[in-house]
Amino acid sequence: FLSLFNFNPHQISFFTMTTLRQFRMDDLLKFNNINLDVLTETYNMPFYMSYMAKWPEAFTVAESANGHLMGYMLGKAEGEGKLWHGHVSAVTVAPLFRRLGLARTLMDDLEDMCKDQYNAYFVDLFVRASNSLAIDMYSKFGYCIYRRVLGYYSGDDPEDAFDMRKALPRDVKKESMVPLDHPVRPEDLEW
Repeated sequence: FLSLFNFNPHQISFFTMTTLRQFRMDDLLKFNNINLDVLTETYNMPFYMSYMAKWPEAFTVAESANGHLMGYMLGKAEGEGKLWHGHVSAVTVAPLFRRLGLARTLMDDLEDMCKDQYNAYFVDLFVRASNSLAIDMYSKFGYCIYRRVLGYYSGDDPEDAFDMRKALPRDVKKESMVPLDHPVRPEDLEW
C-alpha cells in the first residue's frame, strides 16, 4: 500500500502501467487532482463537453492501473487549406505524476492523430509568455515560437501568449513554423 505522503512518483513506472484512452463523461467528476493546480488552465463543464462531442478522439486521458487519472490532452482539428492543423487546447499532468514523460506521451499521441487521421500540416498551442517551464518543455518536443499574441489571456492575470507550432510531414517545407516578425491581437487569429 502506498501512502500519498511518502510516495515517490518516480517509483510508479516500476509497478504500474499507464493507459491512454478517450475521455469519458464520468471523468469530469474525477479529474480534480489534475485541474486543481496553479499551472493548469481550467474551463467550464460545457467547454469540456463540447470537445467530447466534436473531437472525442482528440480528448484523451492517461489512467493508472488502479484507475487514477494522471493527466489529459484536450485537442482538436481546425483550419482550412495550408492552415489545416491540430490544436492543443490543454495538456496537463497531475502534480503527483509529473516528470514521468506523460506530457510527451500525450503530445505524441495527438501529433500521431493529426498526421494519421487529420492529415494536418502542423500542430499548434498557446502558452503564457511567462511560463518558461512549459515553453522549454514544448521546445524540447520540437515546437517553436511562431508569434506573440498580445493580451490573449484575460481575467485576473492578463498576459500575452506565444503561439507555438510544430510542422508535421504534410508541411514538407515547414512553412507553418516560419516565425512572424510582429505580434498579433486575439481578434487577428485565424481560428
